[in-house]
Amino acid sequence: MNNQWDERFGGNEYVYGKDPNAFFAEQLESLMIGNILFPCEGEGRNAVYAASKGWYTVAFDGSFQGKVKAEKLALEKKVDIHYVLGNAETIDFPKDSFDAIVLIFAHFPDAIRSNIHHKMVTWLKPGGTLVLEAFNPLQIPYTSGGPKDISMLYTKQMIQSDFKELSTIMISEEETVLNEGPLHQGIAQVLRFVGKKG
Repeated sequence: MNNQWDERFGGNEYVYGKDPNAFFAEQLESLMIGNILFPCEGEGRNAVYAASKGWYTVAFDGSFQGKVKAEKLALEKKVDIHYVLGNAETIDFPKDSFDAIVLIFAHFPDAIRSNIHHKMVTWLKPGGTLVLEAFNPLQIPYTSGGPKDISMLYTKQMIQSDFKELSTIMISEEETVLNEGPLHQGIAQVLRFVGKKG
């Protein structure tokens, strides 16, 4: 799997762009600055943006090429990020480490998704916020990105079940228009979730 992502991120172009995801950037405005984690962060656009806003920013991904590109972007934007190589199934962080965790188009196979999401909840501090945007099953016929395996697309029920320990601030299935580099372009069907740890 890493080879696939290394291949995707191996060129000079930022395949999902250099600007942050719009939903995430909007949500960040309402949060108190602290420690923030970006799992499956790829080329670093969201992590670099958070760092530019004063957050202590940690990111991980399984792709070495993604890490290289993220660190290059951080240098370009004159910010510091702490980016580690790691797989979402095996990586771990201490309990209650982060004020916010941000999952942007981080799709996991059905067999491991719930366990990964549950583990992430333990990394959130009490009062911490989780922000998620992902493709929902209506995305299948669209060409604007996302897995073509419907079991890897997220429904409200899946996310509410996975994050049942969080209070739901918002959850919605929406049609949006993506303009995030060459691989996320056009009309898309997304699921958006914000949850808070009690």
